[in-house]
Amino acid sequence: MVDRVFDRSNALYVKTVPGKGRGLFANINFNIGDLIERSPTWEFDDRQANLINLTGVLQYYFVRGDKNQKIGPLARYVVFGLASLVNHSVNPNSETVWADEESGAWASLVAIRDIKADEEITQTYTNISDYPKTIKFVE
Repeated sequence: MVDRVFDRSNALYVKTVPGKGRGLFANINFNIGDLIERSPTWEFDDRQANLINLTGVLQYYFVRGDKNQKIGPLARYVVFGLASLVNHSVNPNSETVWADEESGAWASLVAIRDIKADEEITQTYTNISDYPKTIKFVE
């Protein structure tokens, strides 16, 4: 059995992280500000969120913007590609940068500090309160 699955460019790979499930790892060094991955998305509304929250897809959707915002509904997206496998950290090494294009919203995973080869790529989840209480986040 293979313990690592590489992306097409061999810059990233996926492997199982004990206590977390699958995680995304750097196969090359990334410098602060480097684009790690760019992924298309699918936006969904509150009605659809109620259904999605009952499924395993909950673990793979992203919340865009400030969860405490007072104006407009919270924007939620399913992010396709390897960016959907990035695990949570309170001390992340990447963040999602959003761009609205004619073809829809895109999520770019960008390094916020230098990342060494074989280091797990992490970000801070903004929707932890949406997860079932049975899910425990591991640092």
